[in-house]
Amino acid sequence: MKVAVDPDPSLVYRPDMGPEAAKDRGSFRNYMSGPLLDRVFTTYKLMHTWQTVDFVRRKHAQFGSFSYKRMTVMEAVDMLDALVDESDPDVDFPNSFHAFQTAEGIRKAHPDKDWFHLAGLLHDLGKVLALAGEPQWAVVGDTFPVGCRPQSSVLFWDSTFQDNPDLQDPLYSTELGMYQPHCGLENVLMSWGHDEYMYQMMKFNKFSLPPEAFYIVRFHSFYPWHTGGDYQQLCDEQDLAMLPWVQEFNKFDLYTKSSDLPDVDKLRPYYQGLIDKYCPGVLHW
Repeated sequence: MKVAVDPDPSLVYRPDMGPEAAKDRGSFRNYMSGPLLDRVFTTYKLMHTWQTVDFVRRKHAQFGSFSYKRMTVMEAVDMLDALVDESDPDVDFPNSFHAFQTAEGIRKAHPDKDWFHLAGLLHDLGKVLALAGEPQWAVVGDTFPVGCRPQSSVLFWDSTFQDNPDLQDPLYSTELGMYQPHCGLENVLMSWGHDEYMYQMMKFNKFSLPPEAFYIVRFHSFYPWHTGGDYQQLCDEQDLAMLPWVQEFNKFDLYTKSSDLPDVDKLRPYYQGLIDKYCPGVLHW
């Protein structure tokens, strides 16, 4: 049974394109116009109103025991297909195909880095939160730090935060907020969604992937940082060293999506081998 949820704002303006149109990468992540702009804006308005320090801490407490479900990684990949054909109005193929397309794009460009291939498959698996009943604004879309003033590259930053109670707090409404300068993103409380959930899940289940994979999963939707160049005041040297990996991943997350679907049945044995190597068995979600 399909679960009808609103379009994922992080995917809506990543249309599938033919070879010629694909050359114009400016058409990706177009938030200035388009038939779904009102719906996308509403999603971000809800997100930017209710994603507060208190809300995020409550979500960590709610999901931090990872007692929602027990399943393998490949079972989670298959679960993505229940998330909706309707969640992406530009395409009518299962959501899991994007995971394989991203992974295969990385595999082609970086054939010697199997951990990177697996990160491509894993990156959106935190969207199983939507199947746990979480609202779309607490699962998908671009992420940002809570506990400090949003910076200008946060999407719709100037028109969606007016009702966020943290912005009335004398500490949380400052540039540094509750953080120390260059404290490191590891010590920053990010808005709650599929990135943070999956990162925490990987830690809880002790995935044996390198630190770069954890950074990619946790921060791939943190566009204000890896693309906007903001929040440098919170970054330490480790963050700056990891940034190129997140940016490299982003190329495949954004631009590998197409209607030329991979043969998933042929690909499964390879990726199952990577799962068995880095995160085997039945896991806690």
